[in-house]
Amino acid sequence: MKIEQLKGIGPKNQELLNKIGIFNVEDLLTYYPYKYLFINIININEANENDTVYVKGNIVTVPKVGYIRRNFNVLSFLVNIDNTIVNVRIFNRAFMKNNLVVGKSIVLVGKYNKLKNTFVASDIKFNIEGDKIEAKYHLINGLKESVLVKAIDLALKSNYKVEDLVPDNLNKEYKFIDKNKAINIIHQPNSYEEIKQAKLKLIYEELFNYTFKINALKIKNKRALGIKRDINRDEIDEFLSTIPFKLTEDQLNAINEILEDLATPERMNRLILGDVGSGKTIVAVIAILANYLSGYESAFMAPTEILAKQHYDSLINYFAGTDIKIALLTGHLTKKEKEKIYEDLNEGKINLVIGTHALINDNVKFKKLGLVIIDEQHLFGVKQRNALQEKGQIGPDVLYLSATPIPRSYALCLYGDLDLSMIKTKPKMRKEIITIVKKENEIKDVLFKMLEEIKAGHQVFIVSPLIEDSEESNLNSVLKLKEKMDIAFNYKIKIEIIHGKMKQKEKDEIMNDFLKGEIKILISTTVIEVGIDIPNATMMVIFNAERFGLAALHQLRGRVGRNDLQSYCYLISNMDNERLKVMEESTDGFYISEKDFEQRGQGDLFGVKQSGDIIFKIANIRTDSKILLQASKDSEKYLKNKEYENSKHYKNVLAEIDFLD
Repeated sequence: MKIEQLKGIGPKNQELLNKIGIFNVEDLLTYYPYKYLFINIININEANENDTVYVKGNIVTVPKVGYIRRNFNVLSFLVNIDNTIVNVRIFNRAFMKNNLVVGKSIVLVGKYNKLKNTFVASDIKFNIEGDKIEAKYHLINGLKESVLVKAIDLALKSNYKVEDLVPDNLNKEYKFIDKNKAINIIHQPNSYEEIKQAKLKLIYEELFNYTFKINALKIKNKRALGIKRDINRDEIDEFLSTIPFKLTEDQLNAINEILEDLATPERMNRLILGDVGSGKTIVAVIAILANYLSGYESAFMAPTEILAKQHYDSLINYFAGTDIKIALLTGHLTKKEKEKIYEDLNEGKINLVIGTHALINDNVKFKKLGLVIIDEQHLFGVKQRNALQEKGQIGPDVLYLSATPIPRSYALCLYGDLDLSMIKTKPKMRKEIITIVKKENEIKDVLFKMLEEIKAGHQVFIVSPLIEDSEESNLNSVLKLKEKMDIAFNYKIKIEIIHGKMKQKEKDEIMNDFLKGEIKILISTTVIEVGIDIPNATMMVIFNAERFGLAALHQLRGRVGRNDLQSYCYLISNMDNERLKVMEESTDGFYISEKDFEQRGQGDLFGVKQSGDIIFKIANIRTDSKILLQASKDSEKYLKNKEYENSKHYKNVLAEIDFLD
């Protein structure tokens, strides 16, 4: 049943509802509230001065509108509340004046000052007889809450039945309430206990449905035909003995898991999830070596040219004592250079090619592609990743790398279809980055430290959240910071800026100059967050640090300390922000991401913006992680026992997954 068939939904409201993903009655019924207002009306004489309360009364005088300044008004009138005539004030609600007629019954939300006999209201509600629970929904500009609530009410009264996606045996085992009863309660509850029951059912259902898809993908990946190799561990151990540092336990575990994957006939789909500076590259190196020793070629795809070049230089160094032939393929090569690489790849003369999305060009053909490595894989679309994987005659093994440390529960949701190796411990040769929170009026201390580092021959990153100034913002922009820094250092130090609106060629040129040490201070937006390795950079200064999530701050901080030098990170904030103290206390990315998760929920928490990013209607990974893990176990069992064969919905899900192949 389409929403336009509901009474009162005209073309304008239909268009607005479509914008929030509501096209039919089922969409409307499963557009769940994000919170509830528990309206408990009290006697005004019981109100404490600092408490937000609900009181009911009748309007005594016609409201007057006063203007404090342009675009800021106050509505003042008298109300009889519990036989007391009270002065009521509410700000920026002049539009309500015509609805506030003398004698009308209203409920006021706000704070009461008994001494001044004044009630400062934050909201006014109509047509409320007594205590009630009011569902609150996410809206968009132009869509009135009253329109959405009325539409949901009409949908509930239509007796439309929504399919229950929880298998019957699990409904009985967990004593879940009926799905349609849960939907009624979630929109129009009578008690907190009812809400808990309804949410438990609907959250479990959403997570069961989601993890069913994830587990089905994982099983499909496991069944995918790969390359079975005879892995010569002696040659790999001999290579490891030549590395001038000791591998951590996490690195060795990840290497063992990869070698086991490569030795099986099933295709490897493994994600190496490591903290900034945890040493993921050496793990990838061993995978490439094992693949080469088995007679196959490897392709290594990075999101930017500068990162591809960085990997190329690093891997040339690692494989200096071997016969592995390495090529770098990026968009900046001449036509002649590219054609030579295409020819050599086709003839099997190149064992490892490193590049950007240039690798997925139709001209790139391999003789025996056995391994695909994708760095910062969330920065590539699914089609780009698949295009590279499809270049192998038999499905090549795939290794994903990510330097975004996230809680295991979130990793299960984002990457549950992959096998996961986590690298938490960092190599001991690197010093911990010293992090200090400063207020802007203490900037002189920071400038002296910057000068000290530059005089020692080192370089500095400065990060700002904005590109240019906004009239309504006092945030530091990269342009304003450049101006301030030039003045502070008397125009004697070379300072440049870089931001996301610049062309890639411009950004690469500036980064190359910074890498060569020609630029001493680089002022940037968050474009420098991922991957760039400047070994000589020892100081990171982040302005308006309170505007960033902890995980984003940790990623930015990871751009320094890429060496054995002592490095520093200064967080500049004029707010007494308790969150930032976490950054002073710890350099453990997984701990920081847990803290960020606790404080900010699932949102855009880790900066993981990608096509198909998970959005739940009612579940929350942070608060519902236990339900998530149980739902995952249950859906895996449901799949393995083939119980889904009795469900049209889950058979369709599997058909869609097969279609993706």
